[in-house]
Formats: sequence, structure tokens, C-alpha cells
Amino acid sequence: MIRKPSKFRVHAFLWHLLCSLIMATLSSAVVFWIWHPGLLAKAVGVGHIFLMMLAVDVILGPLLTFAVAKQGKKSLKFDLSVIIFVQVAALIYGLHSIAANRPVYLAFDIWRFEIVRASDVRPEALKRAQSPYNHLSWFGPKWVAVKPATTAEDKNNRLFGELSTGISPGMQPDLYDSIENQWNVIVSEGAKLSDLKKFNPPEKVDAVIAKYPTADKFYPLKSLGTSMTVLINSKEKRILDLVDLRPWEE
Repeated sequence: MIRKPSKFRVHAFLWHLLCSLIMATLSSAVVFWIWHPGLLAKAVGVGHIFLMMLAVDVILGPLLTFAVAKQGKKSLKFDLSVIIFVQVAALIYGLHSIAANRPVYLAFDIWRFEIVRASDVRPEALKRAQSPYNHLSWFGPKWVAVKPATTAEDKNNRLFGELSTGISPGMQPDLYDSIENQWNVIVSEGAKLSDLKKFNPPEKVDAVIAKYPTADKFYPLKSLGTSMTVLINSKEKRILDLVDLRPWEE
């Protein structure tokens, strides 16, 4: 015969579930609205990992509470303290890992934009950087541009440095400049919107572009996850938006 769970056990489970859902909602707001706004969560690939971690954390905690909750149990406070401690510690560890890899800059360099994560930036490059590029934002990534190489030697050093170390110019804040100062380069190198149909279904390209009638060029956004497309208005020198179109063959 299956025994009906006590009201105390059910209430303990529901209260723990409610608190876990509130914690999950607040964490999701930070991860998806502040650290990875818009399409950046998909571009970086953080969505599935975080949501899976959150689901496990939110479900396991209340279920363990349901399993141990018994009115009058002497060790109940200790048991619940351990469950809550492990649950919060797991969430903090997950958020710390995501924070360490949060996008801090969307850096333009020659022919592309690049997502620069906090973990990509070396402390020594940050120390050499001028304000406002000498600190990493906690409130979403900033659009910046890499200063063009001024000599052939400088250009070669950047190229070989990226090939040998994996550190691109976009990951070096000491090379940053305001994007407004680099619009002449951005305007001259942008690709035609029609080229997007080589890598995406034409109807999808048309549907996306229809939302941005002033867009006339695009740039790839390089990412370790899913590459996206940056639409620009070259005449008004404005970045319009990041859209879910592939800028090259994947």
C-alpha cells in the first residue's frame, strides 16, 4: 500500500521548489539579459549548458528536501542545511564559470567582428590598455575597434602572434580604439547583403533584412559557438543589429 506523503513533507518540497525557481529566474536574468543579451547566448553556446545545469539544480534540491523532510526529525535542520549548501554552491560554481567566459567586447578587426570573452583577455594587456578599455564590463559587451597596423612589421607580428599563441588582436585591449574612429575602414570593407544568400536560405535572408531596411552591408561575427552576422548602415555609419544569419559556410 502506497502511503500518502504528509502535509509537512509536501509543504517543505513546495517552499523549496518556489525558492529554487526564484533563484533560477534571477540567475537566468543575469546570464541572458545582462551578460549575453540578444543572440549572444546562442553565439557563445551558453544557453543549453546553463539551462541544463539550472534544471538539475532546481529539481534535485526540492526532491532531496521531499526525501528527507519529516516533522519532528532531529537531524532535519542539518539535512536541509547540507542540501541548500550544496545547491547554492553548485549554482555559484556554474555562474562563476559562465562569468569567467562572459562576452566583454565585440571587437572589429579588418574584415570581421569577434566576440571577446573575459577569459580571452590577458591581465598584462589589460594593464597596458588606456581607459575605458582597461577594465572588463559586467553589464554586457561593448563595441570596439582594433587600431589598424601601421607598418608591415606590425601587421606580420600580429598575424604570427595570433597563429602561434591563439591570441588575436581583438583579444588585446591595449590595441583598442573607439569604433567611431574606425568607420572609414568599416565602411570600405563591408560585404554585400546579397552574399548572405550563399550561406543561408534566401527566404530567411529576405525576412531578416526586411526588418532592417536601412542595412546595406554586413560583417561576420566570429565566435567559438555559432557565428552570427552584424548588419550595418554604411551611409549613416551605424551598427544596426546582430542577426541570426551565417556569414560563411559552417
